Amino acid sequence: MVIPNHLKQYIVNQDYESYTYIDQATWRFIMKISTDFFKKNADEIYFEGLKETGITLNKIPKIESIDQKLSNFGWRAVCVRGFIPPNVFMEFQSLKILPIAADMRSHKNITYTPSPDIAHEAAGHAPIIANKDYSEYLINYGEIASKAIISSEDLEVYYAIRNLSDIKENIYAEKKEIERAKIKLEKANKSITYLSESAILARMNWWTVEYGLIGEINNPKIYGAGLLSSVAESENCLKKEVKKIPFSIDCINFDYDITEQQPQLFVTPNYKFLSNELKKLAESMAFNKGGEYGLSVAKKAKTLCTVVLDDKIYISGIVKKYIANQKKQIIFISFDGPTQIGINKKQLNNHGPDYHLEGYSSPLGNLKKFGKPISKLSNIELTKSNIIKNKSVKLEFECDIVLSGKIISILKNNSKIIIITFENCTLKYKNKTLFEPKWGNFDLVCGSTVTSVFGGVCDSSKYFSKILIDEKKYEELNLNDEKKIDQTLNIFFKKIRESSRPKVDIDELEKIYNDIKNKGIDDWLLKFEFLHVTNCNLEIKWIKSIFDDLYDFSIEDNDLSRAIRRALNSFN
Repeated sequence: MVIPNHLKQYIVNQDYESYTYIDQATWRFIMKISTDFFKKNADEIYFEGLKETGITLNKIPKIESIDQKLSNFGWRAVCVRGFIPPNVFMEFQSLKILPIAADMRSHKNITYTPSPDIAHEAAGHAPIIANKDYSEYLINYGEIASKAIISSEDLEVYYAIRNLSDIKENIYAEKKEIERAKIKLEKANKSITYLSESAILARMNWWTVEYGLIGEINNPKIYGAGLLSSVAESENCLKKEVKKIPFSIDCINFDYDITEQQPQLFVTPNYKFLSNELKKLAESMAFNKGGEYGLSVAKKAKTLCTVVLDDKIYISGIVKKYIANQKKQIIFISFDGPTQIGINKKQLNNHGPDYHLEGYSSPLGNLKKFGKPISKLSNIELTKSNIIKNKSVKLEFECDIVLSGKIISILKNNSKIIIITFENCTLKYKNKTLFEPKWGNFDLVCGSTVTSVFGGVCDSSKYFSKILIDEKKYEELNLNDEKKIDQTLNIFFKKIRESSRPKVDIDELEKIYNDIKNKGIDDWLLKFEFLHVTNCNLEIKWIKSIFDDLYDFSIEDNDLSRAIRRALNSFN
């Protein structure tokens, strides 16, 4: 598996030994009640997919095992930590790589966690990949979403969401920390001035990959990973209180709250239908439309984007400015910050972001003298125009841009001129000076038409090898990686497991139970572990007592109580 260098920074070791006995018990509980419930309510591929993608039921799966199993479907898996930037997640997905969060939710938040964890990524996303049509949709979506233009506003919301989700998942977080994080997210959301391409694609992803239903509108089945991994919402979502809407591209008109259960869900008749609707959405995006529209989207976003000229020349940077003529043809474009120029998605030598560190600009279009771009001039026409190395030249474009300077190099690709470098160069448009000699050498890119504009850079491995994206926010917002646990509680979970292998020792388990009672420990999952390892043998008096305690709690009206009720019913 070849992973681009700029994506490797998001990959971490799973460190399987760091999972506590509490973590393992949490996983078992989720899978126990989920598998029982999903026999009737999940898409038919789910159980076959669990087995074929290496998702174990009695212990947290090893991501390397999932990776091996997914390779049978042409996919791979890597381990990441929690939230990664959405454009990064989609780039992984476009490469047929499933990023799986190594984290495991706290059993205090077992019914739902907004922060990605291994229960969500592995037990939610992986199984449905076993369906060929769904797998195809994921690949198509990843490819399209990786080209979507994300805005600087989106990124601020992303950082705030990740911060709030991480803090909510931390059982030791104080209320004031949660409130502070909520305020930060509210502020970021209020700062959103428009719906970016990335945000639109995120909605599509949310209502399909994360929270999608499939089948008949009156009897849908679950396939969305968010539902498959949510103990509470998987049950609640099928109730009549949650509105069911036939899936279409119109789902992008519905916003969502990542921290709350959803008031409506969308039902697709089949997985192929998802891909058909996705194609409709892609037709309206900047990477397909190009031109002034594409540049306007990129300029508004203020993020790294790539402008494609004549379907072959790629310029990657932050679009700062462009000039269009009356026919809306682009005649000049400029970029801010480190900029990369490439051919067919490969960076040209000496035209990386370290060279164009402060930005880049160039006129576009036809020369007035010949009515065509420099790249299409014959050798005779080039000679007539004095476009020869070491010659001084004055070039007039149809758009009234005039360039004068001395040619010091000419870069060609397949015998076509791509870039001409000038010294002592002056570039003027009507009465405006666009470039002057004191700014250094000028590189004229010989393109004429903006055929595409997409998010990200053309040659990631080269761009990010020279320019490090500031991930300070990423580090600041991450919680301490060292997992804080209640050691006493964890030790009791350990004792229960050790007393049930290779054979259940009822007497030893009873001693542990009495010790727990004497210490005043009252933990619902710890109690459930006793039921689990004894297969809820109610003929044992103290097991019956535990069952009765949990049953009394299970009849209360909250998500955790309902989850425990499902777990108790699974023993019948």
